[in-house]
Amino acid sequence: MSILKRTATRETLEDTIKDFVCNLAVKAAIELPDDVLTALKRARDHKEEPRTIHRNYHYKNILDIIIKNALIAREERIPICQDTGIDCVFLELGAGVGGSITFDIYEAINEGIRQGTKKGFLRASVADPVTRANSGDNTPSIIHTDIVKGSDIKISILPKGCGSENMSALFMLSPSVGIEGITDAVVSQVKRAGPNPCPPGIIGVGIGGTMDQCALLAKKALLRPIGVHHERDDIRDLEQRLLSSINRLGIGPLGLGGPITALWVSVEVYPCHIASLPVAVNYQCHAARRATGIISL
Repeated sequence: MSILKRTATRETLEDTIKDFVCNLAVKAAIELPDDVLTALKRARDHKEEPRTIHRNYHYKNILDIIIKNALIAREERIPICQDTGIDCVFLELGAGVGGSITFDIYEAINEGIRQGTKKGFLRASVADPVTRANSGDNTPSIIHTDIVKGSDIKISILPKGCGSENMSALFMLSPSVGIEGITDAVVSQVKRAGPNPCPPGIIGVGIGGTMDQCALLAKKALLRPIGVHHERDDIRDLEQRLLSSINRLGIGPLGLGGPITALWVSVEVYPCHIASLPVAVNYQCHAARRATGIISL
């Protein structure tokens, strides 16, 4: 995964964050990560006999178009999709940075989003949930913060279009359902979503924690590059099981049929109460956009 890097001093940090986030927002909108592009090409070259669908098109034709679209966006420096999404920002703040933050870091991040929206000609997609008044600049973004070791600031931006976001779900299951129940919940949600989230995409799954923590785990799972499994063997097996079950649904690219409905499944877990089993599904479309950068002091 390509990671942007920058250095800053305490005096320049605020402006550096603004500029850095601006560039990350634009990068995420126009450059499909290499691991996603590779997975799309692998799906196109799937050895199974293509299933003929709508007129004379089949899933390989659709994947060719999706790949071509991503390459044009990167070459022409234009957004991959007209729905440039709402920006989910994951901020990892090194504990050693503390004394250097003498400003509102959330406002600095949002200013970067404002600048990136203008610089990248991105659609303004953020609105008040009640009045539906559009903020006009994609702010405020959704910011999640973790305090980690070290003296770096790591910022990841995950634009979420709502064709896929609206197909996400949370289940509060009984612990007695076990792995079978978890699998059924995830696969059933993907089946229910059908063509709406623009498959083939990435399925982020959160298991455990509390209701809110579980949903965040599923979102964080989407940051993991395709091809990188969870470090635990049992979770790795679950990821493979889920991917196989989802691809047997036959939904296919854009819902028009075929053996590839998901490019990858990433699962994140966290301990939960003995009486609960939260499971969350966060869907990401084939335009699985993300960008990460590190600022060193």
